[in-house]
Amino acid sequence: MRVYFEKPRTTVGWKGLIYDPDINYSYNIEKGIFIARKLMLQIVDLGLPVATEMLDPILAQYIADAVSWAAIGARTTESQTHRQLGSGLSMPVGFKNATDGSFQTAIDAVATARSEHSFIGVLEDGHVGVFRTTGNPYGHIVLRGGAQPNYGPEHIAFLKVAMKKAKLRPSIVVDCSHANSEKNYERQHLVLEDVVRQISGGEKSIVGVMLESYLQPGAQKIKPECPPAADVSITDSCIGWEETDRIIRAAYENLGGKPQA
Repeated sequence: MRVYFEKPRTTVGWKGLIYDPDINYSYNIEKGIFIARKLMLQIVDLGLPVATEMLDPILAQYIADAVSWAAIGARTTESQTHRQLGSGLSMPVGFKNATDGSFQTAIDAVATARSEHSFIGVLEDGHVGVFRTTGNPYGHIVLRGGAQPNYGPEHIAFLKVAMKKAKLRPSIVVDCSHANSEKNYERQHLVLEDVVRQISGGEKSIVGVMLESYLQPGAQKIKPECPPAADVSITDSCIGWEETDRIIRAAYENLGGKPQA
């Protein structure tokens, strides 16, 4: 289950549930952390793994034990701080390609995160200390598009060659949203269908996909005078739950799974 509590911003705006859980610029971060952990643990209790983006290295200590998959976003993949963080996380970490669509920054990030690092951070007891990591062998690349989509067979083939040249195992997750959907959430199913065809055709380097999904489709603007609806995204536009259910079941069946009721 994709649950993102931190929202990287190009300029300014609502930065996510952890930072402003009441959506009123009160920035009750302590409350946000408690809500985020509670939600993640409820999801884990359902038997579902949790996926999230690691944005603030300090916050990672508060939530990492409940996370099964982590992303480092396009704006932070080039950051040494986040590459070091990725090297010490105890789960697979996907580094997104740069916002212009290029791959090299993400390739460098995966290679860097595989190595040992020493850096300063906040320990589990809340004190500042030195971390020494052994490296993360499960780093991979998340394709999110750039100036144009980059999930097609030609992009996958190019990236595989580049990763092998860097002595990395080609492991790729495709983000069906963002620039790959041309920033149109209603196109996510088309991206997923294309990726499923590639996998069915024998492409083994694609190990996963990402969908931006919520209860109801679309998005809404934050208005101080009007509380937002609880079932519609207040950040990126998302597909609704009914479509999420439909396209995931279809992908499963097209990949050889038995039809589900």
